[in-house]
Formats: sequence, structure tokens, C-alpha cells
Amino acid sequence: MKTMSLIVPCYNEEPTVPIFFEAVEKVFNDNPIIFKDIHHEYLFINDGSSDATLTEFRKLHELHPDTVHYVSFSRNFGKEAGLAAGLQHATGDYVAVMDVDLQDPPELLPEMLKKLEDGNYDCVGTMREDRKGEPFIRSLFSKSFYALINKISKVQIIPNARDYRLMTRQMVDAILELPEYNRFSKGIFNWVGFRTTYLKFENAPRAAGETHWSFWQLFNYSIEAIVDFSDVPLKIATFIGGLFAFLSIIGIIIVIVRKILFGNSVGGWASLVTIMLFIGGIQLSCLGIIGNYIGKIYLETKHRPQYIIQEKK
Repeated sequence: MKTMSLIVPCYNEEPTVPIFFEAVEKVFNDNPIIFKDIHHEYLFINDGSSDATLTEFRKLHELHPDTVHYVSFSRNFGKEAGLAAGLQHATGDYVAVMDVDLQDPPELLPEMLKKLEDGNYDCVGTMREDRKGEPFIRSLFSKSFYALINKISKVQIIPNARDYRLMTRQMVDAILELPEYNRFSKGIFNWVGFRTTYLKFENAPRAAGETHWSFWQLFNYSIEAIVDFSDVPLKIATFIGGLFAFLSIIGIIIVIVRKILFGNSVGGWASLVTIMLFIGGIQLSCLGIIGNYIGKIYLETKHRPQYIIQEKK
């Protein structure tokens, strides 16, 4: 009998955990033929929650010790650390990544399993048909992000794709060979390759609670993705630096020629200050881009663990 591991990262999701468990169990109970040779297990990741999320995990583990397992961090390490921990501790022949808020419909699991067992795919991902229900600004920036990263990165990121996916053991093992500290899972899933297909579904509201992702957090996450999967910003910084160096040489030549032909002349200090401030701003922007990459290198060279486990069952 094969095993399907369901990785469920959680942060302050106390009200949604029991709802999620019941919803997923219903899917397995309603499809006995499809899952007759599949033993499923849950691997909940507690990412330093400050509410009673861990208590909910303990309750479920006591009721279902062979099915429900959990890993609890010593503090909040972030979504990517939670996904990494889940992949590293999952033992199933098939491994699924799901959000606990039920915005990832568990009703798709039977079809996802069918496609994998047919042998034509190594991964079945999911993507939303639209972003209905989201604020306009967030949707606009999301579309802009996908358009930008797919132009500057060799790894193509599917717009509106979710982390929700079902993968074979072979693909999971390939992902685990990537030990980097700075991670962007959507990019990593595509970078390792393997045959992947996507199922579409309509956007759904959370089952309970509120989202923990603010606009600023999503913006920072998009910057992380660009830095992790593209060096184009560095090339742009180099191009801008070279362009302004060339323009400054031309400016020097003009000043010298003007001095020789016309002698001293009174120039406008306002235009001079404006140019200096403009060039200074460009330099600082380029230094910021370079510093971002250097910061990533610094974090990688420390070789710190992605997370610290305080409790595990």
C-alpha cells in the first residue's frame, strides 16, 4: 500500500485546523475506490503560532496517532521554512502541499492522484481561474509580478499557480537536493523540472479566520523571488552605471572644450545640483540592488538552519 503525505503549514490557524481536517477526511471517505490502496497521513507544521494552533494538532494526534503528525517550530520562521520542513519530514510515496484555510479545495485530490497514477505526470499543480474577491491593487501587483519575473527569469512561473500540488517521491527527493536558505517554492518546483500539469479551480474565500499576508509582506516576497531566480537587476545596475559613466565623460569633454574656446562662464547652480542629485540617486539605487544580492550571499554563507523544532509527533 502506498502512502500520501499531506503537508499543511500553519500560522495562527486555530479555528481552521479542525474544519480543514474534517473537509479532507470527507474527501477520502467519499472516494473509497480511488483511495483504496492509499494510506493518507497529515503533517501539520506549526510555524511559531501564538494562538492554540499547536493544541489543535495535539488533539488530532491523540485521536488519530497513526494518521496525524505535526512539527512545531520554536518561533515563526516563515512560510518557506514551513514548506521546507514539511518536505523534509514527509515520507509518503505521494506528497501534497496544501493551505489549511481551504482555499485549496481538497475535492481535487482524487483527480490529482488519478493523473499521477496514470504515469504521465510527476506533479499535478493547481491554479486559480481568476482572482475574484481580492482587492484590485493586490491583483494588479500580482499580475505585474508574474509578467516581470517571467521576462527576466529563465525559470517560468505559472501565473495564478498555487503551492497546492501533489508530487511523486522522485520529484520531492529532487527538491530536497536544493539546500539553499533563501527559498521561493513556486520557482523551485519549476526549476527541478519533471512533467507537470495544472488543474484550474475557482477562487474561494477562507474557511475561517483572516489572512496573515499583508500587502507589504507580499511585496517583499516578490522581491525575494526576483532576487532568487534572476540576475537581471544586477545587469540593469551595471548598464545604468556604464551609461552614466559614458555620459560623464562626454560632459567632461564639453566642459574642457568650453573652457578652451570661451574661457570661464557662469553656470547655473540649480541645474548642477539637480544633475548631482539625480546621478546620486541612481548610484544609491544600484548599490541597493547589489546590496540585496550580497545580503543573500551573506545569509547563505552562515549555514544557519532554516528552522528549529521544539516539538514533534
